[in-house]
Amino acid sequence: MNTTTHSLNSLFRKRIGWDDMSALTFEHLGPLLEATALAFPFENLRIIARSSEPLTTENLIDKLLKRGEGGLCYELNSMLYFFLAENGFDVLMTRGIVYNHQTGRYPPAGRTHIAVLLIHEGNQYIVDTGFGINLALRPVPLTGEEVSSWNGEFRLRREQTDYGDFVYEKKLAGRDQDWLLGYAFDSTLKLTTLDEPREVQQIIEQHPESPFNKEPLATRLTRTGTMTLTRQSFTQWTDGQMEKTPLNETEYRERLSLFGL
Repeated sequence: MNTTTHSLNSLFRKRIGWDDMSALTFEHLGPLLEATALAFPFENLRIIARSSEPLTTENLIDKLLKRGEGGLCYELNSMLYFFLAENGFDVLMTRGIVYNHQTGRYPPAGRTHIAVLLIHEGNQYIVDTGFGINLALRPVPLTGEEVSSWNGEFRLRREQTDYGDFVYEKKLAGRDQDWLLGYAFDSTLKLTTLDEPREVQQIIEQHPESPFNKEPLATRLTRTGTMTLTRQSFTQWTDGQMEKTPLNETEYRERLSLFGL
């Protein structure tokens, strides 16, 4: 194990509060994904501040594990990929496109979602810690079997689109009555380097229709629901009940501490 991977492994465990340094198994992945979701906010503050750095393993370690920041899918899931690979899991990355329910279509910015494909005992799963508040907190099998966690119910369904052969569907606890489309992805696209995550980073930072390069956003899961912060408002879901509070600039900056930012 080289210095970088040793640092990544130990620092990742420290960041999520995983004190046990022993070997991980497939059965650990549910609790591990929960701890990861609670530790890392999904946020774009560096993009808004125009202080992003090139996507490298060293920069990910520095931003996410040493400085305690969050990130977007291409950062959070790239880090998850490296951590799982370092711990002996058979993992690859894939690329997808998030469905826009406001417009009723896939966005013109294209495939800007990075997720992790995991293979265990001949079966494939999606593991994802970079999809905002829409996290399954469990490995989701490509067989179509539904999985559930305190965040809701989740499944993958085989469907051929212009963007791949599967779709990720969700039913968030306390808010969704029906299955909603999350993203489409390509299970045959198996990435092992940061080349395509870097391309995703470039699109998200520069595309005129990217939702992440205009206003600050921070979200994170809590044990009882979710928190979402914009410059205009703070929205908190607690046990299925939603409370939205308008904010001024000072109040916005004060709320950043709730996300560790």
